[in-house]
Amino acid sequence: MTRRLDSLTPVLVVSCIIIAVSFAVRASFGVFQIPVAEEFGWARSEFSLAIAIQNLAWGIGQPIFGAIAEKIGDRKAIFLGALTYAAGMVLTAGSITPFGHQLYAWLVGFGIAGTGFGVILAVVGRAAPDDKRSMALAIATAAGSFGQMVGAPVAEWLLGFLSWQSTFVVFAVLILTLVLTLPFLRAPVAAHGAGVGESMGAILMKALRDPSYTLIFLGFFSCGYQLGFITAHFPAFVTELCGPIAPGGLLHGLGITSTSALGAVAISLIGAANVGGTLLAGWAGKYYSKKYLLSAIYVGRTIVSAAFILSPITPGSVLLFSVAMGAMWLATVPLTSGLIAHIYGLRYMGTLYGIVFFSHQLGSFLGVWLGGRMYDVFGDYTFVWWIGVGVGAFSALVHLPVKERPLELRALA
Repeated sequence: MTRRLDSLTPVLVVSCIIIAVSFAVRASFGVFQIPVAEEFGWARSEFSLAIAIQNLAWGIGQPIFGAIAEKIGDRKAIFLGALTYAAGMVLTAGSITPFGHQLYAWLVGFGIAGTGFGVILAVVGRAAPDDKRSMALAIATAAGSFGQMVGAPVAEWLLGFLSWQSTFVVFAVLILTLVLTLPFLRAPVAAHGAGVGESMGAILMKALRDPSYTLIFLGFFSCGYQLGFITAHFPAFVTELCGPIAPGGLLHGLGITSTSALGAVAISLIGAANVGGTLLAGWAGKYYSKKYLLSAIYVGRTIVSAAFILSPITPGSVLLFSVAMGAMWLATVPLTSGLIAHIYGLRYMGTLYGIVFFSHQLGSFLGVWLGGRMYDVFGDYTFVWWIGVGVGAFSALVHLPVKERPLELRALA
């Protein structure tokens, strides 16, 4: 046990660094909505479609990079992901057409997949002892929240003296520095438990035939829809619809003097709140049923979203919503990935989680694209918010029938 813990520490530290940087850049894209659209005179849906494609590419790339990591090694997969990510950022910075942004979004999305949860959580899962796995996965996930906490404000700060194109290049360089951490990322190659000795194809077929896997796949859709929509559109939503910042008030005293700054701070606050929420979910996942915890989180999101959209949009309501939604933001990730590891084993956890994550990114694609499209048609985001409320309620229900017992034990029963 002591040896496993000693090997876990450097793996967990490096994993947190990679996810934090990857998610800091990824979480900043909503800040660029208005600057890019205003420079080129584009409809809101044009840049939104680029972000939506990015999320779709992330979902498609996640099981691919998971399989690459399981076939040729984690570090090679992450190295490839970082190069792809940086290339996509640089090429996007040089693009002046909506088609260019949408084309290079595929590279950015695949890059996020190679440096994101699917690969990293599988590494952490293999390195962690059974009794520490839930919390280790939560810590790695919380690092993504930390990245989100700093990414949007840093982007807003850089835009104060750099063009959005130069900011993209700065982020590309930051992503490339991740390769310097890879020599320290060493995790066990083999895994114990279900799936050892079986081929990837055999495990995949067992999972795909299992109704519980299908339910987990369907349930993760709403998480992606809500996160994708809010990340991409919330800064613009706040900038345009929130009431004014009162001169001399608390926010003004903290340096938040405009609604655009409030939008960036709201994304940051979501990330800050989620650090605690994700760690709490990881702790709870060790002691309580993961499927019931997931259902409770989706119920909470549904209530918070409905209450927010039914209330006047003020700086205070924006901050309250950010804290409440943030506490549940990525709390689903350690529980979903842990549930998959518990039921189907660790050997092909990256690939199995990657397939489920594709559902998450389908939801992200729809949330981001629909947000931009409905804004162009109706001039607001109300309809898109209510769809998010509905799919959240659906996910709360769909997790309840999941059979949480390991698949190999069910087969022996």
